[in-house]
Amino acid sequence: MSKIGVIMGSKSDLPVMQDAVDILKSFNIDVEVDIVSAHRTPEKLFDYGTNAHKKGFAAIIAGAGGAAHLPGMIASLSPLPVIGVPIKSSNSIDGWDSVLSILQMPGGVPVATVALNGAKNAGILAAQIIGSSNKDIQNKIIDYKEGLKAMVHKSAEDLK
Repeated sequence: MSKIGVIMGSKSDLPVMQDAVDILKSFNIDVEVDIVSAHRTPEKLFDYGTNAHKKGFAAIIAGAGGAAHLPGMIASLSPLPVIGVPIKSSNSIDGWDSVLSILQMPGGVPVATVALNGAKNAGILAAQIIGSSNKDIQNKIIDYKEGLKAMVHKSAEDLK
């Protein structure tokens, strides 16, 4: 089965990115987590981006704060779908620099972008990518969404 790469620029991003790892694991999707800094380890970034598709990855989730070059640089190197997670970090401008750096990619280098600190949604989107060709994963996503619907109905009933 395909796996998802979850990368981030530094260990300080892990508390946010853990949400992607956790949701993917709940769908029984293999996850490989790594730290790949666009600015401090460009050689590692280049190797990761050019070889991830050869290692069985179906997509890459890349989280980054501040200048947030990691998702775009990975997308420039890899033929795989890349999902960017902007992270509100200690050196960011309230997270907006990260959002815009990941969102405003030039034509030809797409990065799917989720909300600020939205790693859970990145994990769900990656699972949906796999689920488009894997019925077992697709059924788990359907069950997950049914569970969300049930929670809303229960919350509405609790109000009465």
